[in-house]
Amino acid sequence: MSAKIYHNPRCSKSRQTLQLLEDNHIHSEIIKYLETPLSEDELREILNLLGKKPQEVIRFKDPAAKALGISAKDKRSEEAWIVLMAENPAIIERPIVIIDNKAALGRPPEDVLEII
Repeated sequence: MSAKIYHNPRCSKSRQTLQLLEDNHIHSEIIKYLETPLSEDELREILNLLGKKPQEVIRFKDPAAKALGISAKDKRSEEAWIVLMAENPAIIERPIVIIDNKAALGRPPEDVLEII
């Protein structure tokens, strides 16, 4: 079994999730999404797999989101949120793990066990 993890090595939850995958003998393709930002199409696909709306995977308390002046109460279309996420990957919640066309947000890391 192998996984794809959208990872930020500076994030403790992301590191814990990667360790959880390793502990379960799951090889992971690590994508440092801050260095290699996701395209709008990739974000749409991930959101679809997660079954979530863009606003549900945005870190509104992150300094990057505060600098953008955004909040969960903003009235934007889903497409506008996706464009904003693609242009500002630091606001995307992390980590996101994909295994066999299933996805989970590793917050808490144990949530990833549901897709293994």
